[in-house]
Amino acid sequence: MAGDSEAFGVLYDMYIERIYRFVYFRTHHKQTAEDLTSIVFTKAFSKFGSFDTRVSFSTWIFSIARNTCIDFYRTAKPVADLETAPDVAEPSNLARDYELREKVQQVKAYLETLAPDQRELVIMRLWEGFSYDEIARITGKKSANLRVTFSRIIARMQKEITFALILFAIIFKKYL
Repeated sequence: MAGDSEAFGVLYDMYIERIYRFVYFRTHHKQTAEDLTSIVFTKAFSKFGSFDTRVSFSTWIFSIARNTCIDFYRTAKPVADLETAPDVAEPSNLARDYELREKVQQVKAYLETLAPDQRELVIMRLWEGFSYDEIARITGKKSANLRVTFSRIIARMQKEITFALILFAIIFKKYL
């Protein structure tokens, strides 16, 4: 059992940031994302002994995260998002911070126009770097369908927002 705990601890360290970002993209609320991330790892730890090594840990933990988010939205009550309140920034960085926030808001706004499954696909593919096969295993959809859907989304994105914003979003994904 101690070996399982140590192994899980290593995996936790490897995946905590990725799972948090994955959940945050679905909730857009810091505290909710933190709470759900904690729930994901609690569930994973409780089931770690029955983890099937024929499946990658990445696929397994992201499936748990996805299902946890789905469960959250099934039972969620609306909450006020305090993150939309303006932050106090250092005066020397106000212009840069404003520009960064504006670009982040543009990317977030565009992502919100996508259907939830499309948004999830973009996030998993671009920000999490999953292959189509991994996304297929997590979502239960066919890899070929995911490829076609993703290429259509990207083509539409290139028409509707500048390519620079797409690159910005990929490079600065930690801010999203």
